[in-house]
Amino acid sequence: MGARQVIWVYDVISPFAYLMLPRLAELPQDVELRTLPVLFAGLLEHFGQRGPAEILSKRRFTYRFALWRARRLGLPMRFPPAHPFNPLGALRLAIAAGSTLIAAQTLLDAVFRDGRDVSAPEVLADLAGQLGVANWHAQLADPAVKAQLRRNTEWCAGRGIFGVPTLVCGAEFFWGHDALDMALDYLKDPQAFEDEGMRAADSLPVGAARTVKSA
Repeated sequence: MGARQVIWVYDVISPFAYLMLPRLAELPQDVELRTLPVLFAGLLEHFGQRGPAEILSKRRFTYRFALWRARRLGLPMRFPPAHPFNPLGALRLAIAAGSTLIAAQTLLDAVFRDGRDVSAPEVLADLAGQLGVANWHAQLADPAVKAQLRRNTEWCAGRGIFGVPTLVCGAEFFWGHDALDMALDYLKDPQAFEDEGMRAADSLPVGAARTVKSA
């Protein structure tokens, strides 16, 4: 039996991607892990959502929760000088570096372990050197690299993936760093997710719909 492919969808802007990344080592040995950098803002735009940082009280809670969670996990965490920030350069660098797990680790560590501003050219230059990406200015401006980031984001949106980090396991996906255990259970026994209760949840009717008022 060949390796099963699991895709890890992330954006370097997400503190929860940083928190989840070390636990990816818990995936079964027969899993081939692929990392997919995407633009979280593009997913928000596609689904008409606000990001956590766009609601003031949610922003405060999210940052405090991420710090608390890091402490519980024994992970160092330091936020960058400003958040949200423009992640495009870092995401394109990840793609130029081959969209590898090492690239994801290097970039997420820079943002949330070391608190660096990855939108700054001098920081990008340093990280490009660490990742072996020569002539990084040209690489990040390469239309093929930009197009790949768009395709990654559109692929996720087309599958209904609305947030990061997300693990894609075949036809199913598991959103959030706290959904890893659910994904591990699914990989162990997919049929356990096909029982009557799960099927009922899939087809649960809408009882009332919220009316969104235009501004």
